Amino acid sequence: MARSKLGIRVLNLQLPLAATPLRSRISSTILKQCRTKFSTPYVHAPQLKRAYSTASSTFESAANATRAIPKAKPDVVPPKSVGYWLIGTSTLIFGIVVLGGLTRLTESGLSITEWKPVTGSIPPLNEQDWIDEFNKYKDSPEFKQLNSHITLEDFKFIFFMEWSHRLVGRCIGLFLIVPAVIFYARNKFTPRLTKRVIGLTGLLGLQGAIGWWMVKSGLDEEQLAERKSKPTVSQYRLTTHLGAAFLMYLAVLYTAFEVLNENKLLTMIKKGKGQAVETILSQLQNPALKNTRMMALGLLVLTFVTAMSGGMVAGLDAGLIYNTFPHMGDDWVPSKNELMSDVFSRKLDKSDLFWRNCLENPTTVQLIHRIFATTTFFAVVGAHMYVNKRKAIIPKTAKSMMHATMGFVTLQVTLGITTLIYLVPISLAAAHQAGALALLTAVLAFCARLKKPRPELARYVRSLITKRAV
Repeated sequence: MARSKLGIRVLNLQLPLAATPLRSRISSTILKQCRTKFSTPYVHAPQLKRAYSTASSTFESAANATRAIPKAKPDVVPPKSVGYWLIGTSTLIFGIVVLGGLTRLTESGLSITEWKPVTGSIPPLNEQDWIDEFNKYKDSPEFKQLNSHITLEDFKFIFFMEWSHRLVGRCIGLFLIVPAVIFYARNKFTPRLTKRVIGLTGLLGLQGAIGWWMVKSGLDEEQLAERKSKPTVSQYRLTTHLGAAFLMYLAVLYTAFEVLNENKLLTMIKKGKGQAVETILSQLQNPALKNTRMMALGLLVLTFVTAMSGGMVAGLDAGLIYNTFPHMGDDWVPSKNELMSDVFSRKLDKSDLFWRNCLENPTTVQLIHRIFATTTFFAVVGAHMYVNKRKAIIPKTAKSMMHATMGFVTLQVTLGITTLIYLVPISLAAAHQAGALALLTAVLAFCARLKKPRPELARYVRSLITKRAV
């Protein structure tokens, strides 16, 4: 026995010398056979089918199975995470609207007399900083005419309210922009969604500028003298600021609803509910839903206009007069002379009498808000009856949202009347403003559940259903 270089034991046979020719013949024969076997190309070998799977065939089968399951194309439907991010953004906007209402109700909006988009996020850090800020406020018309009695501690409260409002606005900007950049870098946005997010970012920046434009109207003594007003912001600019916030909230939330609704259809397909998805698509593509969609859009516009008329009421403190309902004082409506007073006209020929009273006379503005609010309530009641009558062709989710809208409008009317009767307490007034946004949310959700599917989405969804059926 001996060991080879590989450590394998080999048998060392010492053959006799006479056996050498025989050994040579055997060795040469074996060598020829080995050369023939290992030099033959593999393609010439017999093609025998194996009775078992090899590793390569296993991986190939897995790859084929993976390709058989269609994946959501990024250029058709964004992922759910994008929808959840937009829901979070809209929640922050809802919160800042309520906080802005509280800032207005506590008369804190004019406490910061400068607009510093970046460095303004840092509050006063010591007593000297507070004194400096208070001295700036002392130069404002509001302090000189209305708040000359307040102390430094009183000022700290109103400063904190306004500073908090502005800080939340900055946080919304970061919450919108930073994730948007990340999603875009990871190719999570569709081209359509990318354009929309760019528009929303621009609207957010514009909203910050509108906010300062509004505040400036209460700090400029010349503007106050022209309006013959006490130190307060212009009701026009206040309503513009409120309207821009509402529009941004609705746009962000509608985009979120769209993304999540489309992902819901894909999830249903993955769970094997293709027939249910086909039914939903057929309902939403039914031409008979056109009138229902128009009604929903009209309801959304009416609710928005009603909320804006409420902004005019807040800007003029018109809720502090005629604190009775349904009458305004002793009559259903005030006298014509009070509604169309010459006091509010600024032209000698009185050509601006009508529109200035409608937008600047607190009595007329309150009456207009009452009319819009009552109209909105009965419009929702009528829409609710219409949906119940045609429930056979309206998707179930849309019917459920109309029921919720009916509840929200009832709550909102109750809050409005209660706020008026109790002379606009801060808690009720803030709840009334939040109720307006909640009602708009319900109406928007109703519209989103009636939205006709995009053609590319319908084609994509049906292709998924067909592939899974095969």
